[in-house]
Amino acid sequence: MLQQVVVAAGLWLVGVSALCVPLSAVGLWDPVVGTLVVLAVAWQSWLLAARVPAGAVGRATGVLLVAVAVAATVWLGATRAEQVLPRRDAGSNVQAAISLAETHRRVVPVPASTIGGAATLERPGITLASPAFYEVGSASHPAVQPQFVIGPAAVYSLAYWVGGAGAILVVPPLLTGLTLLGFGLLVGRCVGMRWGPIAAALAALVFPVVHTGRSTLSEPLADLALVAALLALVSAAATGRGGLAPDRGMSATTNRATSERTAGGVAPDRGVGATSGAVAGLLVGATMLLRADALRETVLLTVVGALAVLQRRPWARPLLTWAWVGTAYALLAALWLSYRYLGDISGSLVPLAAGAVVVALGCAVVVLLSRRGVGMPRTVARLLPGALAALTALAGLVLASRPLWQVVRQSPDDPGSRYVAALQLREGVTVDGARTYAEHSVAWLAWWVGWPALGVALAALSVALWTVGSAWVAGRSLPAWSGPLLVAAGSTLLTLWRPGITPDHPWADRRILIALLLVVGLVVAGAAWLVGHVPGRVAGPAAASLVVLVLLVPTVLATWPHRGERVEAGSLRAVEAVCAALGPHDVALMVDSRAANEWPQVVRGQCGRPALSTTQALRSGGDLPATVRAVSRDVASRGGRLVLLAASDASGLRTARATDVRQVSAVTVQEDARLLEHRPDHLVDLPLDVWIGVAPTGPVAP
Repeated sequence: MLQQVVVAAGLWLVGVSALCVPLSAVGLWDPVVGTLVVLAVAWQSWLLAARVPAGAVGRATGVLLVAVAVAATVWLGATRAEQVLPRRDAGSNVQAAISLAETHRRVVPVPASTIGGAATLERPGITLASPAFYEVGSASHPAVQPQFVIGPAAVYSLAYWVGGAGAILVVPPLLTGLTLLGFGLLVGRCVGMRWGPIAAALAALVFPVVHTGRSTLSEPLADLALVAALLALVSAAATGRGGLAPDRGMSATTNRATSERTAGGVAPDRGVGATSGAVAGLLVGATMLLRADALRETVLLTVVGALAVLQRRPWARPLLTWAWVGTAYALLAALWLSYRYLGDISGSLVPLAAGAVVVALGCAVVVLLSRRGVGMPRTVARLLPGALAALTALAGLVLASRPLWQVVRQSPDDPGSRYVAALQLREGVTVDGARTYAEHSVAWLAWWVGWPALGVALAALSVALWTVGSAWVAGRSLPAWSGPLLVAAGSTLLTLWRPGITPDHPWADRRILIALLLVVGLVVAGAAWLVGHVPGRVAGPAAASLVVLVLLVPTVLATWPHRGERVEAGSLRAVEAVCAALGPHDVALMVDSRAANEWPQVVRGQCGRPALSTTQALRSGGDLPATVRAVSRDVASRGGRLVLLAASDASGLRTARATDVRQVSAVTVQEDARLLEHRPDHLVDLPLDVWIGVAPTGPVAP
């Protein structure tokens, strides 16, 4: 029952996102249609999840798992962030959801008549664009296209229909609670069910899990879908495990394996295994609807599927088929409705896509060669388990030592480089905006779980891969936990080598969520191994407890300063004040950098008023007063009034010759510290001051 809830929730997320694509493209994503979609997808997801067999969960274990999930949900809900301004991804997702819910479209047309006609956008320095929202179309038929893929906006828009912007903020804690429940079940299936609640509780205390669980990021959705996928993958691998060895030539032995004990209490069944494999593949592939870089997990799942094909597992082909069907659909959806975003991330997405092609072709070649009897030399097979363990340990040491011999940089012309340089200047360190700090990625892990836990996890991973290699060369079916382990370990390796994120913390730490959950799972697995292998009734549990404490103590100490934080709480109050100050015929024009960065889409979407922005070129070197007067005349000719909005101070309004200037918001909230080289342990004040004034329409005074 518990696994069915988690898997159904994952299927529901990707199903709703998938149906939102065509509906939002033609303007049909409204409350009535959305409700029908929610109910239909929920019913089908529940039925399909019921066909994925679950391992036995004792009553006490189930109660503990639910208790951990509920406690985490309540805590995260009580301390939820209130990031509604699109200053970072969380606020951008909120505004994209509001736009989708209010307009029923993903790409929103802006009638030129509402902003003064086509001439307005033809004026140099005037734009509809703002961070996370692109201007597309022509000056006479403009539109606004949100950044990112559609999934987060689709799911969060449902909450907006229920209870407004405030209801959106409650969704991430709910999804994170389900993710923790699924993670506990996954560790229980792989290690032993009694260890599931311990793993879930430890994961709930890791601050990056807490931080994303409070915020309207894509991670709460994508991580739930991935955990659900890995649960289905374990179920697939745990079925039909008898009598099938690797294909002839790809193992050190050609003898067929004897019947094996099934894992997780699931009896062999080819049909059930195929269904579970299809569900796992669909969930992993369609997660790209929720997070663009989920293509990485699809590539890694392809390797898992190829290994299963070599072992003639009945679930292998459904796994691969549905993984790539889901990925293809998600990619087409992004090309259709988020093409500007794909263009922005092409520098990282194109190499990943090329790698996917190479991996897929490589796997196909290996399978073809195996069918023709070309196999692994016996000497290589004999060395494989030890080599896997040794290379794993070596990779961990190399990654951890990178700060000693490497400084990773990107192009200094990248927009992120200017932001990093500004942070470096503020922190008083050497200004080198091209740095990505990727060489410190292992240290980021250690900030939140401690170096000793990383050492335990690396040792456990080495042993686990030695076990996988031994099973392979012996001709046995791989352990049911092999697939999730390979996906998580591969994702961790690729992420630690190239995080691909602006390196200010704690924002950047969401990129290492999979790695942190892997560390938790491996430490718990190590503790479980000690209980079973250290002799004595006291020594084994004592050693296991020590290993758990090695993770628990640093984790609690790192998270404790953040236990009651509410990031940007009060932002909704500021937005309400600004919206209340705007009249029904007002058109807002942003005249300073903070206003241009934070308020255009809020005014357009949440306030329901037309909004324009000025570019940096106009503000710094153009004739701002003359342009403002020209736009004001354009707007007035269509029956509107141009209102100027400033969010840094009132000087921008004075420069533009505004009249009736008044401050409409004087709210101070607290934001994340945004640190580059140190673990954050506090929030900093962020004033949300907003001034508005009426734009002049006459000629510029001399």
